[in-house]
Amino acid sequence: MGRRILFITMLLAGAAGVTACDEQLAPIAGPTPNLEPTFASIQREIFETTDSAGRVACTGCHTSVGRIPAGGLTLTHDAAYDNLVGVPSRLKTGATRVIAGDPENSYIIQKLEGRSDIVGLRMPFSGQPFLGAGQILILKRWIELGAPRN
Repeated sequence: MGRRILFITMLLAGAAGVTACDEQLAPIAGPTPNLEPTFASIQREIFETTDSAGRVACTGCHTSVGRIPAGGLTLTHDAAYDNLVGVPSRLKTGATRVIAGDPENSYIIQKLEGRSDIVGLRMPFSGQPFLGAGQILILKRWIELGAPRN
């Protein structure tokens, strides 16, 4: 009985910690203060919106409207999720764009951080301003949570 109570207490404390973490993300979102670790928020605040720091919306290049999307990746509202989660990169063999639960090995994070082993340039391709550390942290949190669609 004592072990069961301890387990339940630890489980509840862990859940409270996760919630507290997400509540603390808002102040670090920088030029996207409404950014939350949900796909809808990331779609709206990162993919489709130029932020207050001047980083251009991802859909400027990652669209099939009137062009071939950069890297074969369309990030428009109706296509983004299905083009990201569990989908192999067209540019880097063996890389997956978003691996649910694994932000460090998700190629989108590697491209946004500009890691040394990426193919091509850091995103956005147009150069600075890049996403801030807080914005990337929130994207990582969404992926950690399993990259849910909603």
